[in-house]
Amino acid sequence: MGYTIQVGAFSNMDNAVRFTEKLRKQDVNAYHFLHHSGLYKVRFGNFSSRTAAVDRAKALYSAGIIHDFYVVAPKDYSKVYLRDKILRTADSLIGVPYRWGGESVEEGFDCSGFTMTVYRLNGLDLPRSSRSQWTAGMPVSRANLQKGNLVFFHTSGSGKISHVGIYVGNDQFIHAPGKGKKVRRSSLKNRYFKTRYAGAKTYF
Repeated sequence: MGYTIQVGAFSNMDNAVRFTEKLRKQDVNAYHFLHHSGLYKVRFGNFSSRTAAVDRAKALYSAGIIHDFYVVAPKDYSKVYLRDKILRTADSLIGVPYRWGGESVEEGFDCSGFTMTVYRLNGLDLPRSSRSQWTAGMPVSRANLQKGNLVFFHTSGSGKISHVGIYVGNDQFIHAPGKGKKVRRSSLKNRYFKTRYAGAKTYF
């Protein structure tokens, strides 16, 4: 993950939700999540440098869209804590129905909507589509897979990335499988996924 801009920290979730929605109406792709401090934090962006993040924040500040801001650097993330939290979040969503284009518990998830939402609920921004997520990450070999990595598959027959899930250890991953199914755990050793495995990526 790159540099992220934090623009709010609230003790009340409703306030974080309202602020997030306000920013989205201003074309700022913000998200909120429960931080381990107990505060609901609002962040946006995934910038390659601190300078790029600060420039974007200053532009929004000048436009009156945001007020105070803080740039979160990649080194500020606790990797061990994040991996465990990502797994707990993914586990908590098992059983949610699949829905094409879905990005929430209420409407359901498609595969990349699921991975994006789990990451965002933990303060990490991901692109929306499985192909964009594949492009954004850094490669991880099968032998070096770690909890929280994303695993990708060719399932459409086109040879392009078309499915993604979250690796949880012991050759297991959690994903939103497809129409008529629900978020579940599956095995990388399963013949279907084994023959369609494309690789894995890390983001922090």
